[in-house]
Amino acid sequence: MRIARSLTLYTACALALGAGPVIADSDWQESKWGPDDRIGAANHLTPDVVLDAAQLITEGKTYSLGMVLDKEFPAFGKRFFDVTIMEPRPAGQTVGPNKLTSTDDVLHTWLGIGSQIDGLGHIGIDHVHYNGVHASEFVHVDGLKEFGVENIPPIVTRGVLLDMAGYLGEDMLNEGTAINGEEIRGAAEAQGVEIREGDVVLLHTGWSNLLGVDGERFAAGEPGLGVDGARYLAELGVVAVGADNWGLEVIPFEEDAGVFEVHQVLLVKHGVYILENIETRELLADEAWEFLFVLGQPKIAGAVQVFINPVAIR
Repeated sequence: MRIARSLTLYTACALALGAGPVIADSDWQESKWGPDDRIGAANHLTPDVVLDAAQLITEGKTYSLGMVLDKEFPAFGKRFFDVTIMEPRPAGQTVGPNKLTSTDDVLHTWLGIGSQIDGLGHIGIDHVHYNGVHASEFVHVDGLKEFGVENIPPIVTRGVLLDMAGYLGEDMLNEGTAINGEEIRGAAEAQGVEIREGDVVLLHTGWSNLLGVDGERFAAGEPGLGVDGARYLAELGVVAVGADNWGLEVIPFEEDAGVFEVHQVLLVKHGVYILENIETRELLADEAWEFLFVLGQPKIAGAVQVFINPVAIR
């Protein structure tokens, strides 16, 4: 019942945000890496890709790309985050002759909140997921039996930041502003960067400027990736796409797009991972358009998605 209610909420919110008909492809259910492939575009992460990306380190400067998560963080739908701090022994009792005291924490939350990675088990098309695997084969209430986030290999590769707001002449793009192939190509050319196979591409829209200022607007809609832009990046062979907003894709959805169709294009049809609520402002300030990107997500068995703190290194 809890899963059914969550899916109903997801769909209801999506429809309320505006959506058109789903555009179907005919050949997406077969991975080029074979019928047993369960990691999608992460197959591009070869040792050569890692070694090449490591050459980008010239300053030794690191950037935290995760946003600070607390119970006030604006989230999709009814998602929540709550942490309780406690002393595990009553009345502040100490332990041993050295009078040890300690604190622990208990977390009550959705895993898909704050800065996060969406795994390949998150989204389907009529219950069919990446590489043609039907939800009935792996979706269980106690955890996914396929596509759990614990199976995502370390994502260590070249990262590319595209200043989409700056390219379009704004400090912050408005909700409903779609970023498609033309805009991506234009921004990359303006910054003098090339998007390559195996890259992680991050889009700066300026939307995170609303955090702590107007959380209601932040969570209601957003500028973001359009369907054409998702297809373009997937065809280039990127491993993951992220942005400084809560859902990556443009909302309200494009006129001819389906409900969260960008998610379907990336996750289901191409096995490209989605990174949401990525902090891009410090990279932007340094004009750090390319860098070593490092992500080792928490290995929670069977999780659909999970909060993260990726690191960029120059």
